[in-house]
Amino acid sequence: MEKRRCDFSLGAEGRVSEKALLYHDTRWCKPEHRDGELFAMLILEGMQAGVSWNLILEKEENFRRAFDGFDPEIVAGYAEEKIAELMQDAGIIRNRRKIEAAIANARAFLKVQEEFGSFDAFIWSFTEGKVVDHHLSDIKAMPAKDVLSEQVSAALKRRGFKFAGPTIVYSYLQGIGVINDHWEHCEFR
Repeated sequence: MEKRRCDFSLGAEGRVSEKALLYHDTRWCKPEHRDGELFAMLILEGMQAGVSWNLILEKEENFRRAFDGFDPEIVAGYAEEKIAELMQDAGIIRNRRKIEAAIANARAFLKVQEEFGSFDAFIWSFTEGKVVDHHLSDIKAMPAKDVLSEQVSAALKRRGFKFAGPTIVYSYLQGIGVINDHWEHCEFR
């Protein structure tokens, strides 16, 4: 018997890629506390601006390869030569502003780690380590942003993060499990 999922995870006409299903079932809205993955998701969410999340998931392995496994210490040191290399990589989103934002975000990420001991401690402090569960029953009830994402966005921007507006941050908070927007009937809550 097929498991019940969030209706929007099925995609157009009930079809969805295996990568999207795997992401929905095992990662989306699941609490993440590893700094490396928190950084990876921050960069992937920024890359997603203006394109579909399915495209990002299809290219995720390429992003991880191209961005040195999303190691923030390595990414923070990228110079013009590496930017030029990334701009030629057809396996990723070749947007100079997004690539430069990834570098700026790596530098800001490292400063947050220094200040708080880990990025995990910083990002989860906004909810005192608790998951915000919206108990959704309809996609119309899911906001694009909320007070929490506006608060986190402002804090990130003050610390020098780019591509960190409230809508991107809301999606990020879902992606790392700070927000649980799985529908009530979803078996992957």
